[in-house]
Parts: sequence; C-alpha cells; structure tokens
Amino acid sequence: MQLDLNLMAVLDALLEEGSVTGAAVRLRLSAPATSRSLGRIRRLTGDQILVRTGRTMTPTPYALEVRDEVHYLVEQSRAILEPKRTLDLGTLQRAFTIRGNDALTTAIAPHLLAAIQRAGRGLSVRLLAETDIDTNDLRHGMVDLELSSTMPVLPEINHEMLGDDRLVVAFRPGHPCAGAPLTAGRFAAADHVIVSRRGRTEDPIDVALKSLGLRRRVVASAPTSTAALHIVSQSELLVVVSERMCRPTLDACGLRISTPPFGLAPVPVTLAWHQRYDNDKAHAWLRAQVRDSFAAFLGHRSTTGVDAAEAGPADV
Repeated sequence: MQLDLNLMAVLDALLEEGSVTGAAVRLRLSAPATSRSLGRIRRLTGDQILVRTGRTMTPTPYALEVRDEVHYLVEQSRAILEPKRTLDLGTLQRAFTIRGNDALTTAIAPHLLAAIQRAGRGLSVRLLAETDIDTNDLRHGMVDLELSSTMPVLPEINHEMLGDDRLVVAFRPGHPCAGAPLTAGRFAAADHVIVSRRGRTEDPIDVALKSLGLRRRVVASAPTSTAALHIVSQSELLVVVSERMCRPTLDACGLRISTPPFGLAPVPVTLAWHQRYDNDKAHAWLRAQVRDSFAAFLGHRSTTGVDAAEAGPADV
C-alpha cells in the first residue's frame, strides 16, 4: 500500500480547523486542492472524516478517535525531517508579525527594534494594532505573536505571562480632581473617556462603582489608550489606564495620576503564539527578544507624576 504522507498533514489540518477552507489557509493551498485531498483520505480510510452539519463541518467518531494520534505523527515527522540547524541570524530572511495593545507595543518597540537591527539585515517586524473583533490569525499563521491582557482560549495557543500592571486614574493637572484626595464619590461625579477597541461605553469599573451604589457618565470611548490620554490632556475628562505601559504617553502629555478609590485587579501582560512555533529557533529568538524588551522597559520606567490624591481615602 503506497501512502502519500502529505495526506497526513492535510488530515491534521482538517481535524484542527474543522473545515476545508480553514485547512487550505493553514496549508497555503487552494480550497479545491484541499477538497481533493479530503476525497483521497475518505477513499483510503473508508470514512467521511468531516460531515456537514448546517453551515459547519462535524468530525466523525473515527476522526475524533485518530485526531490526537495524527497530530502527534505529523509533528514527529516534521521533527525527523527538519535538520537541526544552528540559527544564523546574519543570513536569516524573515519578516515577523506582532499584534498588540498600543500601549504594550509602544513600550517594547524601541528595545525590540534595536535588537532586530543588530541581529541581521534580513530581519524585519510588522507591528499590528489590535482588531475590534477576535481573530484566528495566530492559528492560521498570519501573526507570529500577540501581546494582550487576555488569556488565549484555544488549546493550541501557547502563552506566557510577562508580568502585570496596575490601573491608575489619569487627568490633566488643572482638572477639578487634581490636588485633593480622589474619593469614589468625586470619581463617579466626573466625566470619563474609556479605552475600548470595540467601542464599548462600559467596563469593569462600572461594576465596581455599582457595588458602591454609584454611577458615572462616560462621554466617549477611544480605540487606544494613546488616543484616550491625548483627549484627557485637553479636556475635563478622566481615564483609567495601565500605569507602567502608558507611562511614556502619560509623561509626554504632562498628565497626573491617582490610585483608583476602589479595588481593581492588576492587568496581566500575556505573550501568545501558536504551538507550531514551539521548536522554531527563529521564533524562539523573537519570543526572547520580546521578553527582554518588556523587562528592559520595566527596568527604566519613570516613577514621577503621581498625584497627591494617592494618599486619599476611598470613601463615598
């Protein structure tokens, strides 16, 4: 029996993606070519593998039974067939793609780009903004790394925690809330702008206020923390942002900060990638540079600009 081992890779992609289109994107094949491979797999196995259920495809019991084994065999085959070369950054030709929160990207970019410049002339990086919808770009290989404050939900997406950041209230020096303790009552009475890539006008802060019997007025939402801070610098609005990640913009805008007058959990900083890159030496090098860039930023962060309201009680 002559086997085409390429069919194993196609089968693995089909079982992970659950669709011909998704598998085609992952494998960089056309949908018709992937569909023909599925036909060959069906003839070889005597099983439908994927069957249509409304607008989606559902794996058969046989497909579910062999899915993990197929994935293991494909990964083992790649490990055997790919030579164990030492990474030569000087000759490597590769454009990495990183998507992230604007504050995180701004924080790590100077150190990261300096490392890429030193490493080799064939290296470059595309820095993408967060989208207003969740995507499968990591899964499909369209993005190498994602920097965010959320944990990935897909099992094939690996991640590590780079650290966390506390939330602070930012406002211009002439704001009525400046120069005196910021109580929950004064915070709620002020007008606000919030950061939301999806344009939402409520967030967990409204839940915290509700527990105190308070409500605030959100005048607007801004897609990035940078935009929100520039708005706050020229208005009578408050905004809650991550302190260390937003420090460059806070300083550039001449803003003051205060501790929120109620408990807010720190914001995690998460680095995520698809498991297909676990053993990719160039990708591992990129992850290390992002990790080092984040640590370098934290090591040189400013500690100025804290408002006198830091010491105020959180009473209503």
